[in-house]
Amino acid sequence: MNADVVVIGAGITGAAVARGLSRYSLDIILVEKEADFCFGTTAANTGTIHAGYHDLPGTLKSRLCVRGNALYEQLCKELGVEFERNGSLVVALNTDDLKILEELNKSGITNGVRGLRIIGEDELHEMEPNLTQNAIGALYAPTAGIVSPYEMAIALCENAIHNGVTALLEARVEALEKENNRIKRVITTQGTIETKFVVNASGLYADDISRMVGIDDFHIYPRKGEYFIFDKEVGCLVNRPVFPTPTPISKGITVSKTIDGNTMIGPNAQNLNIEYKYEEARAATTNEGLTEVLQAASRLVPNLPEAMTITNFAGLRATSNTRDFIIRSYQDIKGVINVAGISSPGLTAAPAIAELVIQILEYEGLELKPKKEFHPIREKPIRFTHLSPEEKDALIAKDPRYGHIVCRCENVTEGEIVDATKRGARTMDGIKYRTRCGMGRCQGGFCGPRVAAILARELSIPLEQVTKDGDESNLVVGKTKSLLKEKLNV
Repeated sequence: MNADVVVIGAGITGAAVARGLSRYSLDIILVEKEADFCFGTTAANTGTIHAGYHDLPGTLKSRLCVRGNALYEQLCKELGVEFERNGSLVVALNTDDLKILEELNKSGITNGVRGLRIIGEDELHEMEPNLTQNAIGALYAPTAGIVSPYEMAIALCENAIHNGVTALLEARVEALEKENNRIKRVITTQGTIETKFVVNASGLYADDISRMVGIDDFHIYPRKGEYFIFDKEVGCLVNRPVFPTPTPISKGITVSKTIDGNTMIGPNAQNLNIEYKYEEARAATTNEGLTEVLQAASRLVPNLPEAMTITNFAGLRATSNTRDFIIRSYQDIKGVINVAGISSPGLTAAPAIAELVIQILEYEGLELKPKKEFHPIREKPIRFTHLSPEEKDALIAKDPRYGHIVCRCENVTEGEIVDATKRGARTMDGIKYRTRCGMGRCQGGFCGPRVAAILARELSIPLEQVTKDGDESNLVVGKTKSLLKEKLNV
């Protein structure tokens, strides 16, 4: 294989870079070790598009957060991804907290955040009636918003592929080779790629990839965050992301409305030894961590209905020893651009990171010839539950599979699942992130076997080859296989 640029990692950062590069007449290969896009850090995210007041003025984080925030509205329109600019609040519970709000406000103004203001107790409780009565004020940032992080990453990748990018999934990078101090090839488990440039956006593993060409000037440490999601029956307990005053290592445990209408709380922040990023159990929740999340969130919104949580989960963030984003090229090894340490606000900054990476690539000698046939629009997938009765009737008349509800909690139809496979889903999680099938109250208890059967049928594979998320995560073996075949006629 040959490429002008190889992008390593298909989380939100790599996805944004690949899509940005697809505007030009280039051969781009996006390499991802997992079975689908966004299966790593990107999937474990609150989905907050930050305003930019949290970050230290003068850092890459502060500059790229504000720029990325400004790009989101148009980008989401182009990609058919729902985005809500509903603002955010940092809540003060005492007079010391009010001093922190003043500092955040100054940082935000310096960073160029528009519309920031500190609001008093009365306005705060009018905006968020469920907040604790101990809240005495807040920093309000109207430019903040919410989005689905996994839908955003998938949409970026789909549009990049539509514009000519090649995606190699389940392709683990085994080596980077150089000649005359210039990158020459990327060796993966799916083959060798001859290339002129490599963009290393591999998240938790960015330092490992960097060391493959002898660059060892940063280290990535995993920081675990744990979350709860509440049943939609609870409703949105807040109207926007609500933060406590931040700590030196975290923006704090948040209570937030998700773009899909759930209430989410989390994450906490636990720094782990570097070895944890290689462990299979790295994203396991703990009783201690979940208790910490619930107690901290309850200080903002009292009487959280713990019994109405439908799931909890954990993810690892890729934090660096530099405490800032690392986005740079190197004089000693030409053609390598490291894009590392992209922890919060990485989701927000991703579109701006892509702009900066493309500028660096051009400076390093990549010829950028705009592609006349570039098509920025990604057609929005059908969401049956969002359609009017008339639209549903018309769709079912055209394709009866849209009249077959598979996921009762989220009202996802067989037609949507089939469409997701056509758009690239090959696993249960791939279906889940594209359709929300299995994200409701029963967490796939009802629809899981049916989704597996549809996947097997559409991919023309035996049921026992259907996996949760690739590799060795097969769903059925032995007696379970024969029982499912009998029940589902597959």
